[in-house]
Amino acid sequence: MGRGPVQLRRIENKINRQVTFSKRRNGLLKKAHEISVLCDADVALIVFSTKGKLYEFSSHSSMEGILERYQRYSFDERAVLEPNTEDQENWGDEYGILKSKLDALQKSQRQLLGEQLDTLTTKELQQLEHQLEYSLKHIRSKKNQLLFESISELQKKEKSLKNQNNVLQKLMETEKEKNNAIINTNREEQNGATPSTSSPTPVTAPDPIPTTNNSQSQPRGSGESEAQPSPAQAGNSKLPPWMLRTSHT
Repeated sequence: MGRGPVQLRRIENKINRQVTFSKRRNGLLKKAHEISVLCDADVALIVFSTKGKLYEFSSHSSMEGILERYQRYSFDERAVLEPNTEDQENWGDEYGILKSKLDALQKSQRQLLGEQLDTLTTKELQQLEHQLEYSLKHIRSKKNQLLFESISELQKKEKSLKNQNNVLQKLMETEKEKNNAIINTNREEQNGATPSTSSPTPVTAPDPIPTTNNSQSQPRGSGESEAQPSPAQAGNSKLPPWMLRTSHT
C-alpha cells in the first residue's frame, strides 16, 4: 500500500523545527547550485529564518546584479501590463525600485568595508572574499598600467632632453672652434705686421787703394800709429805711375 500525501503544517516543536529548517535550507541551497550549474541559469535564493537571519545564494558574481535584473524585468512587465496607470503610481513603483537598489548597494558597500558580517555564512564570506580579491586585482592592474605609462613618458622626456643636450654641445663646440680660428688669424696678422728683429749686417770698411811704387810698403807696428805721408808723396800721389818711376830714378 503506497504512502499517501504528507500534510504540510507548522512543526510545533521548536527544536525539531530548527533541525528541519537547517536540513531543508541546505537542501534548497544545494538544489539551487545544481540547477545553476547543470542548466547554466542565473539563480538567486533568499531565505530568512524565524529569527530574521538571512541566507542567500546567487549564481551570479553578486546578488545585487540579479536583483537589479529582476526589478528591471518586473518593472518593464508591469509597464506593459498596465500602460494606463497614473503617474503617481508609477512614481511610487519607481521609488520602491530605487529604494531597493539603494538599500542593496548600501548593504554591499558596508560588507565590502568589513561591516555587518555577523549575518553572513561561510560561503557568503567566501563569495565576498573572492569579490574583494577580484576588485583588488583590477585595482593593481590599473595602478601598474598607470605606472608603466608614467615611466614610458619619463623615458621619452629623458631621450628628448639628451637629444637637446647633444645639439647644444655640438653648437658650443662649433662656436669654440670658430673663436679659436679667429684668435689664430689675428695672431698671424699681428706677427706678419711686426718688423723682424734680426741682427743688422756689419758694415765693412773699403779696402785701401794700392799704389804702384817700387819700394815695398813697410808693415805697421802693433803699437805704432800710421805714418803721415810727406808733402812730396802727397803731391806725387796725383801723378801717373810712369812719371813717378822717372822721378825716383
